[in-house]
Amino acid sequence: MHRCTVRFVEQRWLRSVRCMSSTVGRRRALRSAFPVLDLPLQPVHQHVYEANLRNSSACHKKYTEFSEKVRRGGGENATARHTQRNKKLLVRDRLGLLLDDEDFLELSPFAGLGLPYGDIPSAGCLTGVGRINGLWCVFIANDATVKGGTAYPITVKKQLRAQEIAIQNRLPCVYLVDSGGAFLPLQSEIFPDKNQGGRTFYNEAIMSSMKIPQVSVVCGSCTAGGAYIPTMAEEAVMVHRIGTIFLGGPPLVKAATGEEVTPEDLGGARLHAEVSGCVDHFAWDEKEAFNYTRNIISTLNFHLPEEDEGETKKSRAEEEPLYSSEELSGLAPQSYNYTVDVKMVVSRLIDGSRFQEFKARYGTTLVTGFAKIHGHLVGVVANNGELSYEAALKGSHFVQLCDQRDVPLLFLQNTAPTAAATPSMKRAEINTNRLKAQGSMMSAVACASVPKITVVIGGCHGADSYAMCGRSFDPNFLFLWPNARVAVTAPGHAGSLLPPDAEQQEEERLNRRLKEESSAFFSSGRMWDDGVVLPQDTRKVLGDSLDIIKQQQYQLSTEKLRSTLLRM
Repeated sequence: MHRCTVRFVEQRWLRSVRCMSSTVGRRRALRSAFPVLDLPLQPVHQHVYEANLRNSSACHKKYTEFSEKVRRGGGENATARHTQRNKKLLVRDRLGLLLDDEDFLELSPFAGLGLPYGDIPSAGCLTGVGRINGLWCVFIANDATVKGGTAYPITVKKQLRAQEIAIQNRLPCVYLVDSGGAFLPLQSEIFPDKNQGGRTFYNEAIMSSMKIPQVSVVCGSCTAGGAYIPTMAEEAVMVHRIGTIFLGGPPLVKAATGEEVTPEDLGGARLHAEVSGCVDHFAWDEKEAFNYTRNIISTLNFHLPEEDEGETKKSRAEEEPLYSSEELSGLAPQSYNYTVDVKMVVSRLIDGSRFQEFKARYGTTLVTGFAKIHGHLVGVVANNGELSYEAALKGSHFVQLCDQRDVPLLFLQNTAPTAAATPSMKRAEINTNRLKAQGSMMSAVACASVPKITVVIGGCHGADSYAMCGRSFDPNFLFLWPNARVAVTAPGHAGSLLPPDAEQQEEERLNRRLKEESSAFFSSGRMWDDGVVLPQDTRKVLGDSLDIIKQQQYQLSTEKLRSTLLRM
């Protein structure tokens, strides 16, 4: 491993945790009395609200269909073979034994649907962030009912994103390994390149150097390159009779040497616990393995603040928004033309609907200001129209202000579907100034070292989406609403991308393709986000995300590392 690479990652981490004090313990937050955004639905909003609600209902139906599909995994036959013949638990049952409760943040559940090489439900693995003994941990769990747990290109992409979240937020990582290795017909898209299979092991090494704990549970096949996952983790648990680790399985041994050997003798739990030493804990069954894993997590050097659970719930209940989050379904725009004032959305996400707006009278097509979500102070940046010259300057100022004060940023993205045309010198001059201002905002967002969360509540179109911290600008988390559209431009606006002499038929064809490929579910199937969330669930998802981001301040074992890095 190159020292310069490790140092770069560590320095990046150090910048990302500037907002987290190294002092552990409970602190009293400064008092705030932000003005209340009292924005009820008005009769003038009714037709827009109803149109949006109908669209949200259709999107919710599709969301439910996809959710049921991914929960079935590989189907009834594969599930029966997994549980009855192989005597193994289903992946969600495993998580039930590992995690404190079912209240975990699942990442990209629709990944793998609608791909050129077929549907791979949940990309063949479940990833997310859940609590183990009170500590938020990333988990990467293979689902062997899907194609035997073999890794497709989308599987690798999903696993790498989970590791990236663990690195960015300094979260312990638990691997539940049950995989047959790479899907060989697509090996050229899995094996050789920088962000393909080998990156998993590179990330494990980088995480270890950054003192990010990693634990592996071998509860199934762990073959070929996958064998390095448990051996590179800090501690490994292996289940008797169902867990195996080998580079080449019994069929390969027979083909190469003619010798017949059982999986257990070649690479079973007894062998690796008693002879090779590749695993640290031998478990007779899966329940015991996950008890071992929970106990390992309890040895990690974190000091979580003590809270009175009753008081915490009570204080959160008192800070609920003024209006129901259920109304967000009618505020989620079916298109840019059906957008209401974004402050109505903001007021239904934040504590007590209290919002301290910044530059309220300037650049009004962008709303910026301070609020709290489940007690966490955040800087809100929300599209309220086209990202004009004034709005972009305002956005740059506010992002830099939050970076200076170590306040996490929340972007609510709904960017305009097309760029403005330039039919005159005057228009060209306006666009030039706008481009300069947007470039400044992009720089401010890219260079801000505070945590960033992006929610696409409408359109994710053109370069404006970069200034609003799109995926390429590396937010800690990025979620979509089911109504969201992700494309260079929105369906119906293909004419702006075609030459003036283009035929009507070509424009219609491109619009149809834009409609299909800009869907939130098309996007999520390809891992361009961290998942589709329902509007009414957004406040809870944001609260969990901010809790997860904050946890890194409680890792005591990084104090020495921080001091060392500060001296470098």
